[in-house]
Amino acid sequence: MTIDKFSYKLGAADCFCEMVRAGVKKLALAHPCDSKEERDGFLPEFEKLCEEYGVKLYPEDDAFITDLFPVSMNKGRYNAIFYQEDAVLQAYLDLKEEKRRAQAQGEYTPEKRRDIAWRYGKLLSYTDEGIERLLAANKEREE
Repeated sequence: MTIDKFSYKLGAADCFCEMVRAGVKKLALAHPCDSKEERDGFLPEFEKLCEEYGVKLYPEDDAFITDLFPVSMNKGRYNAIFYQEDAVLQAYLDLKEEKRRAQAQGEYTPEKRRDIAWRYGKLLSYTDEGIERLLAANKEREE
């Protein structure tokens, strides 16, 4: 049996919503989409999942690129974020802004890059070991 791409991504989002509701993850990302139109096609279904699980949805049009994941995984792509607490979404948005400011001020040093990627991993509820693995494995970093 072949599972179509839409059903696969929707099933993954269902799992992420369940993990957020259960407190396993503070913040979860749906699978990235190649276009805004593709991602927006999921939004009605994502909204149903959010209602079912009591979580919230944030459509992400400006991918957060850090050393946690290969650049090509997210650059120029569209996503949806699932969360419960508004403070968690705000922490995510603040972290994105902190990176933007550091880059604009020429302060996006290797230490700052690592710190921002690390804190992003923590928002995604990854373990310290998991963050270290992702950082070590990522050979495709932003210039």
